[in-house]
Amino acid sequence: MDFLRETLTRAAHEQGFVLVGFARLRPLSTREDFYRQWLSEGGNASMTYLAKDPELRFDPHRLDARYNSVVSLGYPYAARATPSVDWRGEMRGRIAAYALGRDYHDVVKKRARAVGDVIRQIRPGSITRTYVDTGPVFEREWASDSRIGWFGKNTMILNREHGSYFFLAEIFTDVEFEATTEPYRDHCGTCRRCLDLCPTGALADGYVMRSDLCISYQTIENRGAIPRELRAKLGNWIFGCDICNDVCPWNDDHGSGERAYDQDADDLLPRLPELLALSEEDFGRRFTVSAVKRAKRRGLLRNVAVALGNTRNPDAIAPLTRSMEAESEPLIRSHAAWALGEIGGSAARRALERALRDRDTAVRREAAAALETN
Repeated sequence: MDFLRETLTRAAHEQGFVLVGFARLRPLSTREDFYRQWLSEGGNASMTYLAKDPELRFDPHRLDARYNSVVSLGYPYAARATPSVDWRGEMRGRIAAYALGRDYHDVVKKRARAVGDVIRQIRPGSITRTYVDTGPVFEREWASDSRIGWFGKNTMILNREHGSYFFLAEIFTDVEFEATTEPYRDHCGTCRRCLDLCPTGALADGYVMRSDLCISYQTIENRGAIPRELRAKLGNWIFGCDICNDVCPWNDDHGSGERAYDQDADDLLPRLPELLALSEEDFGRRFTVSAVKRAKRRGLLRNVAVALGNTRNPDAIAPLTRSMEAESEPLIRSHAAWALGEIGGSAARRALERALRDRDTAVRREAAAALETN
């Protein structure tokens, strides 16, 4: 067993994983009450899949009674210091660092499966199943059980050497592994940066995340209108959010992940008017291998419109007006109307007055509300 553990660890490192841990699978009874209460309070917002068959999350043996252990893996990605640009003046959006480059689901899962193959090579007939942010799996709980980090106040797994800039992957197997070290001690201490500096107040004491207040949820998972009271708080985030990573002291010197994720400023801080002009075909070509595709074109361009409104830049009026008058998606047009109201001025007002004749009720409503404040 020591030989298999050492061989797997070496194989994981060869695949680029910087963290490897092992744990016996067990019913997560201590999480059940917390999770059920979180669901009952609407913590999952519109993500109904999180409430489907929760028993599968509490006990992996319900997925497959043959599972005995989990191998937890951490795959690093590169943190980015925010480039010192005037995003309002240059009208640039912001994409979370993890989403740059190829979709991490594809990259990390392929590498994790290669580690799982080693189990079957050494133990022919063994069972393995790999998860990377998919399936009814409590990834962070298994990572904590596997001793690769502690559950931080930002609800992420933190590690003293690698901060929180890593993806998690799990290999469930029938091979019996035991955790080899003591539980990873909590090193958050009295720090509250992530809770206090979240613009929308999505994080609360007790390791609680309010999904409906989270910028990542609003820019990725929310398929409808972004609540008006949250729009200004999104700043220039158009896909995901890195704030609770960026402000964590344990990330001050970490996040130097694989260079394959490195991109230039136009990918990290893309130009908003260019994105707002993307057709469905353009969107597909630009983001076909990126995690950004999850937001879909209508979601991303909705976010882009909000970010343009938050620039308060008069130069944004022209692209917003073109979008509001030529765009086929009412969701995008309605958020463009809101954005014009945030910028204000006679040109924005004229465009909003024309939008009062829009064929969609939501667009007309947003235009009327914008005119009241303009």
